[in-house]
Amino acid sequence: MDDHAFAAWAAEQAGVRLLEVRAQGLEGRELKDAGDAAAQEVLAALLAEHRPDDSVLSEEARDDKSRVDADRVWIIDPLDGTREFSEPPRDDWAVHVALWERNAGTTDGLTAGAVAQPALGETFFTGTPPVVAERTADRLRIAVSRTRPPGFVQALAEETNAELVPMGSAGVKVMSVVRDLADAYVHAGGQYQWDNAAPVVVARAAGLHCSRVDGSPLVYNEADTSLPDLLVCRPEFAEQILEFVRRHGTD
Repeated sequence: MDDHAFAAWAAEQAGVRLLEVRAQGLEGRELKDAGDAAAQEVLAALLAEHRPDDSVLSEEARDDKSRVDADRVWIIDPLDGTREFSEPPRDDWAVHVALWERNAGTTDGLTAGAVAQPALGETFFTGTPPVVAERTADRLRIAVSRTRPPGFVQALAEETNAELVPMGSAGVKVMSVVRDLADAYVHAGGQYQWDNAAPVVVARAAGLHCSRVDGSPLVYNEADTSLPDLLVCRPEFAEQILEFVRRHGTD
């Protein structure tokens, strides 16, 4: 299968395993650890079998720095939103699978990807890019972390009369813009490449704006895995949010 279909299939297979783990009656840290390990095992096995010549960057595995010189790198987060996964019946957790290619011809290098939301039975992927739902809200809606929303986003919401919509997984937040549950996801204060690679390539395929919060491009397969800030939004809101950050920063 091509890379788009493979990304979706691999994310879904990891999701099936995660639902099985969730049904075992584990709780708390034990459930979190079991989920992380099980999803990593599934994705590692599938990549080893079906894409053996490609490098892998995963949250749940040692970072082999030789990937920096590779031509193809899969950037995966086997379980994004581990906290939410450990709180059944919450559905705001996801599996991220993305492909970076050296000769992609794009700034970020991402060429294929999928975000699976197993508890919803949904997978968003680049093979059939999702259609952004028609906007239904009167106010700007900003997806934020349910546990640690950045302070500057509260100030942004006050200035723009926006509604803050708390939820888990970064992938879920990005897909919430696709699903018309939010209009933007604005984050600063710490993320890694695996947190947003798959959501970004899917969101870009859907026609959404994707950048750093200062408007600069997102760059992947860097030696430093940190990618601390992110803006994904409907294109019509991008300049308003970027202009706020230019004036106020993110401190």
